[in-house]
Amino acid sequence: MSAQLLSGGAARRERVASGRLHRPETIAGYVFILPTVALFALFVGYPIVRAVYISLTSWSGFGDPVFTGLENYARMAADPVARAAFVRTLVFAAVTTVLQTLLPLGAAVLINSTWKRFGVVARTLLFIPGIVSFVVTGVVWRLVLDPNVGVVNRLLDSIGLETLSRTWLGEAQTALPTIVVVALWQGLGLNMLIFFAGLQGIDPTLYEAAETDGANAWQKFRYVTVPGLQVITTIVVSLNLINGFKAFDLIYVMTQGGPNHASEVMGTLLYGLAFGSTSGSVPQFGYASAMSIVVLLLCTAAVTVQLVLNRRAAR
Repeated sequence: MSAQLLSGGAARRERVASGRLHRPETIAGYVFILPTVALFALFVGYPIVRAVYISLTSWSGFGDPVFTGLENYARMAADPVARAAFVRTLVFAAVTTVLQTLLPLGAAVLINSTWKRFGVVARTLLFIPGIVSFVVTGVVWRLVLDPNVGVVNRLLDSIGLETLSRTWLGEAQTALPTIVVVALWQGLGLNMLIFFAGLQGIDPTLYEAAETDGANAWQKFRYVTVPGLQVITTIVVSLNLINGFKAFDLIYVMTQGGPNHASEVMGTLLYGLAFGSTSGSVPQFGYASAMSIVVLLLCTAAVTVQLVLNRRAAR
């Protein structure tokens, strides 16, 4: 019994001594991360807290905010334009996420195998649109799709498909699908490079073993490539979801949410409300902030899903 007490006391003394030895290192670690934490709190944390507070008020940017509680959120739920913009945001995020995951994955697999000799050229050509800003992309594609001088309609007319020519960004049926195509054109290269980098991390012996077992190309893709890219895929999906939820600049430059709110998403609607273009020139920062909080919650949900899936994949 006394031996056990002595051994227990010795263990406690070792833990205390170990804690004392590591305490300076712990303090030094906190000191090193303190500037980053302070900057994050100042430029990210405080604006978020401020936005949450403003979303609970009625404020035009002048005078003092008037606290209204959850009135802005109730108004959002009853506003048909806001509801339509919310649904359109979800649809835009879902469609772009699916397309910007499957197509880049297919392109990466082709470049890594079938088009290997043209890999550098193909990767470069696909990646070039990704380095162009959304504003420049929107301006260029507005010119390309212009019904009078645009290349698209002229090309259709020249090959005898003039019946397909239309005002691509001026019709409610085609405005948002056209923007989806442009977003896909810009995001394809970056996502392809992410998948291509992930393919380099898959053990080649797995493919050799699959070939030995008689697996065809589809079976190797399904049972080797897809599981090997599980973590990369969750990252790409999460990034695309976040970009879809907070979509603004490309849509605003190309259509400003028109025609007649046909391409309006949460980002363009809250911008118009905050700066007066859709509210009779009277800024509604409280209502716009409430919409921004909804967008923040959507992005947070996407990040949470990514963390959960990554944790499961790591097990």
